[in-house]
Amino acid sequence: MSNNIKNTPFIFPETQSTVLPDPSRFFSPNLVSSPLPTNSFFQNFVLNNGDQQEYIHPYIIKPSNSSLSLSYPSRSANSAVIYQVFNPDLTISASEQNPRQSSKRKHIISSHSDLSVTLDFPSSNLSFFLVRGSPFLTVSVSQPTPLSISTIHAIISFSSNDSLTKFTFQFNNGQTWLLYASSPINLTNSVSQINSEAFSGIIRIALLPDSGQEAVLDSYSSCYPVSGDAVLREPFSVEYKWQKEGSGDLLLLAHPLHLQLLSNSDSDVTVLDDFKYTSIDGDLVGVVGNSWVLKTDPVFVTWYSTRGLREESHDEIISALSRDVEALNPAALGTNSSYFYGKLIARAARLALIAEEVFFIDVIPKIRKFLKETIEPWLEGTFNGNGFLYDRKWGGIITKQGSTSTSDDFGFGIYNDHHYHLGYFLYAIAVLVKIDPAWGRKYKPQAYSLMEDFMNLSIRSNSNYTRLRCFDLYKLHSWAGGLTEFTDGRNQESTSEAVNAYYSAALMGLAYGDAQLVAIGSTLTALEILGAQMWWHVKKGGNLYEEDFTRENRVMGVLWSNKRDSGLWFASAESRESRLGINLLPLLPISEVLFSNVDYVKDLVEWTLPALNRGGVGDKWKGFAYALQGVYDNEGALQKIRRLNGFDDGNSLSNLLWWIHSRGEGNE
Repeated sequence: MSNNIKNTPFIFPETQSTVLPDPSRFFSPNLVSSPLPTNSFFQNFVLNNGDQQEYIHPYIIKPSNSSLSLSYPSRSANSAVIYQVFNPDLTISASEQNPRQSSKRKHIISSHSDLSVTLDFPSSNLSFFLVRGSPFLTVSVSQPTPLSISTIHAIISFSSNDSLTKFTFQFNNGQTWLLYASSPINLTNSVSQINSEAFSGIIRIALLPDSGQEAVLDSYSSCYPVSGDAVLREPFSVEYKWQKEGSGDLLLLAHPLHLQLLSNSDSDVTVLDDFKYTSIDGDLVGVVGNSWVLKTDPVFVTWYSTRGLREESHDEIISALSRDVEALNPAALGTNSSYFYGKLIARAARLALIAEEVFFIDVIPKIRKFLKETIEPWLEGTFNGNGFLYDRKWGGIITKQGSTSTSDDFGFGIYNDHHYHLGYFLYAIAVLVKIDPAWGRKYKPQAYSLMEDFMNLSIRSNSNYTRLRCFDLYKLHSWAGGLTEFTDGRNQESTSEAVNAYYSAALMGLAYGDAQLVAIGSTLTALEILGAQMWWHVKKGGNLYEEDFTRENRVMGVLWSNKRDSGLWFASAESRESRLGINLLPLLPISEVLFSNVDYVKDLVEWTLPALNRGGVGDKWKGFAYALQGVYDNEGALQKIRRLNGFDDGNSLSNLLWWIHSRGEGNE
């Protein structure tokens, strides 16, 4: 699938940010000339000193100026948080530095893709092919170089095969590691150090997960991946393809969602059920195959409720609509924040679609006028106090406020939360295009530019933006954290706002008659929903997470690459209503797909309701809890919603009534 725009892509006015880091320190010169990833699985490697760790399944990788450490992480868990513990089990470096490269004592990203990143150490003649899900760490030594492998543990056993191409070493912490070399290598060891004579070729190192699995690692040690790409070739399907070297078949590891989606496809792969590594994301299971095909069930993106509204509810909804639409006033929005402004215009756009569903067409002209007056200044660059600008350094949209501040607009200027903010704008734009096609034709270039910022499939088709800024095609969900160094890697709080971004892009495709955009948006929507259900929705009695954490939580606070946190960025873990709400808002037709498991919804609401009795809990959060209560207790939830006096700034009484009255007769 391609979302190529036939006309020259629109670019917002260029600016020079005063707060963005310089990407040229760690990216090779041939990469710096193109848009660069800002929310990537390896982002820490190119921020500050580039020496903060990242989780590249199944190992945590931590580079320094001249070495690379890897850890097979243990986990620490309690009822509030789970995190993976980094210990430098192995640190690999060159014993001697290349004198001609001594000024380059740092790592360089020489290539990157959806499934891999290559880390070069020019001063050491070392290149690490960091391929996600590889049980082997693979390093290429480009010219004869003596190597050093150190550990924080004590080496209690060290042996090799006769040909000096396989070594086994055991540590006093119980770990056993295997080292494979493409040609004979002479290694000697002391208590915590292994040294080699000059060597050139390929070295692969793997933790032995279980003593009975050594033959598996032996069998697949000679075929190594150097890079990997994910291809959205057709709707609701992702194909993984790896570039490989050596001989034999390719062994990689699949996380639980991979395994779920592989079972739907006709991939020519063999799943090794007993070959497992542990992970914070669930067991990683061996899969043999040179390419994978992952297939999801289709998700059908619609403007309206899928079950329709009960006719007897129309009068109540129309009454609420009359009041909500009457209150629309472009001059009274009271914010220039790209996030909160986006929520307000998307809220108004919801009113138009609800009005269409109840055949209350009289209010549409006022909503259309409101949307035009509030959206156009952002697209034309005339909005007072903020606006969209283009940053060429990394290749993306930032805001005027964000160009001089890392905190304004929730860090939008350093590429935080792009899919959240722009998703709301896209929703409002999609609805306006639907009800005013002439307006849509006029502003199509700007609309597509906003979408491409976070949903560009190829820098060849639009060279202004990086590929899929937020969506991670290995984890199969988005990351919100941008160009900020975090010990625990990337993070995402609101899965529902991520779903909204891709759903809104698909709606925009519907409005413009763009089947490719509908397909891409729908596919990413389906995957984001599956990722949320797998890792954010904590099921009662589930075994993905530790027992203490599972018992105390029904929904994640913030999910990190290396951590699971019950707390939110803006509230503590005890604010259960906020945790539910931030993973439901905005309330849309697609929400019923995200929360399709009625048993889970009931458990989540019953877990949340006691928290509403705390002092200071606002009606805006209560509304979301009652909305989900309406999935299984329609009448009880309706009575509570009718008593509410306030609503989230992206929500309304009209929207809550629409939701409750569209749950169907059986409330399945």
